[in-house]
Amino acid sequence: MAAPLVDASDLTKDYGRVRALAGLTLRVIPGEIYGLLGPNGAGKTTTLRILSGLDTPTTGTVRVVGFDPVTQPVEVKRRIGYVAESAILYESLTPREYFEFVASTRKLDEKVVKRAATLADAFDLGSHYDVPIGALSLGTKQKISLIAAFLHSPPLLLLDEPLNGLDAKSGRILKELVLLHTENGGSVVFSTHIMEVAETMCTRIGILNAGRIAAEGTMGELRSLSGRKDSSLEELFLQLTDEEEDTAATIGRLREDARRGP
Repeated sequence: MAAPLVDASDLTKDYGRVRALAGLTLRVIPGEIYGLLGPNGAGKTTTLRILSGLDTPTTGTVRVVGFDPVTQPVEVKRRIGYVAESAILYESLTPREYFEFVASTRKLDEKVVKRAATLADAFDLGSHYDVPIGALSLGTKQKISLIAAFLHSPPLLLLDEPLNGLDAKSGRILKELVLLHTENGGSVVFSTHIMEVAETMCTRIGILNAGRIAAEGTMGELRSLSGRKDSSLEELFLQLTDEEEDTAATIGRLREDARRGP
């Protein structure tokens, strides 16, 4: 079996008195689309930030594409594409200038700059190519972040809510790019709250709860674990995060209030 592109063991992360990760173990192999799901505050963004080298674990070990993001952050950043939940961009630059900047910092050749133009065309970015990023919409900024992540064809993509702000066409293009990436041997770890996307796209799914993986596997494996052969991912998610009864009770109260009227 090929060496994992992500190999994290027993990670903890404390922010003061708050424990964001509480013994997380995660492995992702080449060619895999790994969906990282969880309630708000479960530790998804913290996990992706640690894998990208933007944050350091309190305890535990991690290797990303064979390197330690704590002691070898530059080596890791060369081999990943990272999209944050909120776009991190130089807003005084235009998309063209930003892609040229990314290419120069990564020491990429002219073919990669042409790839930026191809991806920009795919995402219908052409009319905004020479407009300052600060003047563009949230969805357009998200497209720029995604193109920058794909630009150098890294072995590993780390995508935090990558569909944020995207229209239907752009979302479909992104899904196809993710599939092409893994068909060429790359891997993707992405977090999302859109259960239908995770259910249809992911090779494996990890359900993160209270800072650790509560359940992990293919859809078939998660259904077997839950004892529900026909459940949707949303139903499995609520069960495995112990939110099913509370959700049902909340819906019941809302329906009762609606029946009573104002």
